[in-house]
Amino acid sequence: MSLKSIELQIAIPKTFEAGKVAEQKQQQSQLNQDLANALTEKRAEKMKESVMETEEYAKTNPDRKNDQQQNEQKQNEKRKQEEEMKTIHPYKGSFVDFTG
Repeated sequence: MSLKSIELQIAIPKTFEAGKVAEQKQQQSQLNQDLANALTEKRAEKMKESVMETEEYAKTNPDRKNDQQQNEQKQNEKRKQEEEMKTIHPYKGSFVDFTG
């Protein structure tokens, strides 16, 4: 297969264009990969620096009086609930239907 000079005038510039396009695609894929790696590194660094879970003993409360009052209120509520549970009749209901 022989190429004529006119065909070569068209073929040679097209090979350069094809080479440029292939190089651009390769560079674009490399840039995308680099960007993905950078984002992954940023996420990993952020995960290292942020606290995911806190232990209950790690929580601090500067107002201890308020904390004690809340504990007392919770204990009182528990006592009231226990008393209510003791007074509930085993087979009688607690709801009265006045309709009808």
